[in-house]
Amino acid sequence: MAKVTRDDVARLAGTSTAVVSYVINNGPRPVAPATRERVLAAIKELGYRPDRVAQAMASRRTDLIGLIVPDARQPFFAEMAHAVEQAAAERGQMVLVGNSDYLDEREVHYLRAFLGMRVSGLILVSQGPSETAAAEIDVWDARVVLLHRRPSPIDDVAVVTDDVGGAQLATRHLLEHGVPYVACLGGTEETPAEGDPVSDHIEGWRRAMSEAGLSTANRLFQSPYNRYDAYRVGLTLLAGPSRPPAIVCATDDQAIGILRAARELRIDVPGELAVAGFDDVKEAALTDPPLTTVASDRTAMARAAVDLVLDDALRVAGSRRERLRVFPSRLVVRRSCGCA
Repeated sequence: MAKVTRDDVARLAGTSTAVVSYVINNGPRPVAPATRERVLAAIKELGYRPDRVAQAMASRRTDLIGLIVPDARQPFFAEMAHAVEQAAAERGQMVLVGNSDYLDEREVHYLRAFLGMRVSGLILVSQGPSETAAAEIDVWDARVVLLHRRPSPIDDVAVVTDDVGGAQLATRHLLEHGVPYVACLGGTEETPAEGDPVSDHIEGWRRAMSEAGLSTANRLFQSPYNRYDAYRVGLTLLAGPSRPPAIVCATDDQAIGILRAARELRIDVPGELAVAGFDDVKEAALTDPPLTTVASDRTAMARAAVDLVLDDALRVAGSRRERLRVFPSRLVVRRSCGCA
């Protein structure tokens, strides 16, 4: 059977191939509703399927968005990737996902691979401040939007959460339960880099503690972001003689590990230990006890990132403030903090 072409669709619909193209690509020019219906009917009758490879070669761009995350196994990044995929589908795009595994070389590998495939744009949840990644983006002159994190070497448009304000909310709330102080479970570095959400979580915790006239000395602890390593950290931290009365964690995954360690050590949460997390992953509502945490609108953030990476008009260079979209945080109160 001969391959059905765009010319065949145009002849059956009684229109030009240009109009068929406008219908298939939803633009760039409008098509009258009646004409659109004729074209769609002809496409269905003939079983026409656009040659996406040929289209990409002609336009030098695909209907693909590249998304690079540090680790899609972590619930926060998995849920963020799903939100980006849904937002991209609304714009007629598909998403390619790569995991940097918190490694510079992996991040650069996917940057080169996706940009070499001429994706429509790239959304980068960066693993950290990478001069190499910043240089790679400059070489390709790529359409890149940073999501969740804005490392200082990369000055592209960014969509982030109010991480400082969110951590303040969580710390203040724990203090309102009457605990003498709140400890903080940060990341793997004593001083996270600028633009790292964890550094902002720590800053928010410090501000809330300072507002209450409390010291933060020796009350910041390090932990990997996943629940398994946080569980091991928790076993040591909670079994020690100076067990904190409350902990605010940089991620929900860490908080889930702390809850498991507390249960194993027969420490009552929230009676003997109040816990709060950050991110409001879906599993946070199912922990025992359910986890108090900080949430942001991931769906709106993903949609903003997709819009920014696809729409040239929204990416006009301006001031740093105009190039930074900050979404508010809100406290989600459950039982791990001591609330009924």
